[in-house]
Amino acid sequence: MGPPAAPGSDLEELLTGLSEHGQLVHLHRLPAREAVPGRLARPLGGPLEELIPGGGLWSHQAAAIDLARAGTSVAVATGTASGKSLCYQLPIAEAVADPDAEAGPATALLIYPTKALAQDQLRSMGAYAPLGVVATTYDGDTSREERAWARRHANVILTNPEMLHFGILPNHRRWSTFLMRLRYVVLDELHTLRGIFGSHVAHVLRRLRRLAAGYGSYPTFVFTSATIGRPAQLASALCGLAVAEVEQDGSPAGERLLALWNPPWWDRASGSRASAHAETARLLAALVGAGRRSIAFTRSRKAAELVAAGAQRRLPEDLAARVRPYRGGYLASERRALEADLFEGRLLGVAATNALELGVDIGGLDACVLDGFPGTIASMWQQMGRAGRSAGQSLAVLVAGEDALDQWLMAHPDELVTRAPEPAVINPANAFVMQPHLACAAYERALEPADEEWWGPPGLAGGVFEDTVREMVVKDDLVLRRGRAVPGRRGNPAAGIGLRSGSNEQIRILSQDGGLIGTIERDRAYPAVHPGAIYLHAGQHYRVDRLDLDDRAAWVDAVDPGEMTQARSQTDFRILGVDASDGVGRARLHLGAVEVTEHVTGYRRRDLASGEVLGDEDLDLPATTLVTRGFWYTFAEPVLGRAGLDQADLETLAGSLHAAEHAGIGILPLFAICDRWDVGGVSTHWHQDSGEATVLIYDGYPGGAGVAELGYAAAGTHLSATLKAISDCPCDSGCPSCVQSPKCGNLNEPLDKAGAIALLEAILG
Repeated sequence: MGPPAAPGSDLEELLTGLSEHGQLVHLHRLPAREAVPGRLARPLGGPLEELIPGGGLWSHQAAAIDLARAGTSVAVATGTASGKSLCYQLPIAEAVADPDAEAGPATALLIYPTKALAQDQLRSMGAYAPLGVVATTYDGDTSREERAWARRHANVILTNPEMLHFGILPNHRRWSTFLMRLRYVVLDELHTLRGIFGSHVAHVLRRLRRLAAGYGSYPTFVFTSATIGRPAQLASALCGLAVAEVEQDGSPAGERLLALWNPPWWDRASGSRASAHAETARLLAALVGAGRRSIAFTRSRKAAELVAAGAQRRLPEDLAARVRPYRGGYLASERRALEADLFEGRLLGVAATNALELGVDIGGLDACVLDGFPGTIASMWQQMGRAGRSAGQSLAVLVAGEDALDQWLMAHPDELVTRAPEPAVINPANAFVMQPHLACAAYERALEPADEEWWGPPGLAGGVFEDTVREMVVKDDLVLRRGRAVPGRRGNPAAGIGLRSGSNEQIRILSQDGGLIGTIERDRAYPAVHPGAIYLHAGQHYRVDRLDLDDRAAWVDAVDPGEMTQARSQTDFRILGVDASDGVGRARLHLGAVEVTEHVTGYRRRDLASGEVLGDEDLDLPATTLVTRGFWYTFAEPVLGRAGLDQADLETLAGSLHAAEHAGIGILPLFAICDRWDVGGVSTHWHQDSGEATVLIYDGYPGGAGVAELGYAAAGTHLSATLKAISDCPCDSGCPSCVQSPKCGNLNEPLDKAGAIALLEAILG
């Protein structure tokens, strides 16, 4: 590695000194930004003025506070450490302390995606206690006695979507006084409320608004977020109200260096590079050795442990002790201790999963290293924003993995700073999501025709509510009594609905002694926990002994991580309906509903270290079906002929389509906040419904989560980026950086890189 730089040395010199084999492919300098002060339209007055920071409010804070105080729901999407919490803390404190409130002191509900964030915000709310703010958390860790105290005494409740869904709303009569006075509802980390999770939360918020109105309150919503595309549009779809947008960041910032770092080649022909984990560990060790407080973000728990250990090995004993991993799976007390050590400067380096991506205050950091592209531009900025919380210079380094998206950014470095953050989308009209929540709403209070007010535009089209209720009545999920709909089954339905999945049926993953290790959706059980599969959880490898769908359980044994497995499957699809069609170059593009059938037929075993194939095993499992949304390209014979692809040469044609499909899925997160594991794909030289060669990319959740619509809208630029990702890759015949996929059910066979390039060039001209 070479000698570590001296403490306080220039970050740019340190970085260039480490680039021994040309790893530093690009360095971009973001200049320092001056603060833009703001002034409230109406002063807060009294003790609240004393809680405004000494330098006053910044422009985005003043704008957001003015909107919230006027009763206008607002989405604040500014950078990390831009003081977004003040945008709702000050209006809440003012409302709670208002002596002239007719209904008594106002209340507020603050909703965070994690317990850690709620605990962190609870500490900061302590400053408002002298004004009468009584704040407490209300989540799964809250005891029965503490819950009763919260209902009687608290006027500010900090919770999470799950607790609101199955703990508060079904028991709303116990919360009648709190709901009657509800003035503000805050949703922090808006960018996490996307896809299936966001679709569920949209219905939870509609249920909340409906119940609050029954008690006479119509709360104002405040959303805060890292930078994402179209934040107000997402916020409006979530809460069903018009939402104003505040995006111009008025906070100051020091100079920031953004670096792209590509691990050196092992073998250009095969596309093999040195480990991104090892390069990340080397950078983290060098930064810590230079006295720079740093964080490295990894994409898995195991990687966090590997990077931390790798950095520790490169450092002397006294500095190695000041580097630690941080990930899910630790006890809450362990996580709090690590956060305190980092915040107070006892730790110089930490390797973390995205558990630290969110806004837990960990103090000022000098540098951030990303072990692989986190999947979206928005998440990249969120992670990079953890460094540079003071006026000094900071450094952010993106270390590329082998994925197509990582290598595409290495080849197009300007995209790092010029590409707009992706929009996040939800699909509240998804019947698999909407129907269970309407059953919950009916349990909370019988549904009436007037309730369409809560399940209509914006966010849901007119008539969806009525059609869905009618369908649920036909299925006996709801029963009509004197013009009102009540649940057709006994018991509270909320308990059986998980907010973070598209399916309500979960398979338990159990150790042989019956201990619960984790859960997985039934629809994903066959590829992930089939008999013989190696399942990774919290850094531990397990081999699946048996899968019992009747018992909804997969039984596993802990094993040494000597091998990995990959399911082999056959996938087919039917087109159920076409909602839109368009031309993209010489291809046709379609959007609509599809039914995907997957049949897991076996699995391949590979050596974990070398990747060597150890054997192929057969399985006898039933097929599964998924009704979802997708977008698909069709290619007429003249287009195939222009590309030099002959229908008679089925292997070359199938390999070309298959390679284009993989690359298209790999590059899709550039255009939508999603992960390649959230979508699937199928390609065929001829499809019975389209009558032509077809490539389908579909949403991996029942009913869809909105990703297909974004892919359809971005089709032209999506295909262009797909072509560049393949053609710019220097490998000979295809690699993980262009056309190979880690989740391919056909084990990446067949693939034809040259044919995929020819096809896309023929389409785009």
